[in-house]
Amino acid sequence: MYRKILVAVDHSSLRSHLFSKAIDLAKLMKADLMIVHALSAYEEGSPGLPVRSYHAYYPISDSIAWETYQKRWENYEREGINELRQLAAEATDQGIKTEFTQTAGDPGRVICDMAASWQADIIIVGNRGRSGLSEFFLGSVSNYVMHHAPCSVLVVHNAEVEELASETTATEETVSTSA
Repeated sequence: MYRKILVAVDHSSLRSHLFSKAIDLAKLMKADLMIVHALSAYEEGSPGLPVRSYHAYYPISDSIAWETYQKRWENYEREGINELRQLAAEATDQGIKTEFTQTAGDPGRVICDMAASWQADIIIVGNRGRSGLSEFFLGSVSNYVMHHAPCSVLVVHNAEVEELASETTATEETVSTSA
């Protein structure tokens, strides 16, 4: 029986499906929910990594670029917190005791560390289906979590979301042609 469910969210298309699974499991088990978002320079919507030119002829342009980057990162953090508040409110409205946290760092490590400190019984994490070079260079968060988690891990695959999307599109096409 799961009493504490940790769900790791990001800005991918998988997020709403992943969160829906976490809500369903939390309601079924009457469990508490922890929503975790890892701020990463490699995530969709992130301002990326700062680029600084150490050989700039005009040092003022370098400091302006750095300030611009910092403002973008702060905005990215603020948007993340606002989204976590919305998700937490949605879960709370469904009767689930919910907490959330957002931490900068390597997503796999952030998720595993949070699961250990919160004493999660299960982690729900998405898998985008990366393979080959993209997995080599960008890594696989779900793979890291499966091998380093202090508890059970439920991996929700991107293929599930694509399958649901194609079924929805087919249903909408059938409805529109019969109307």
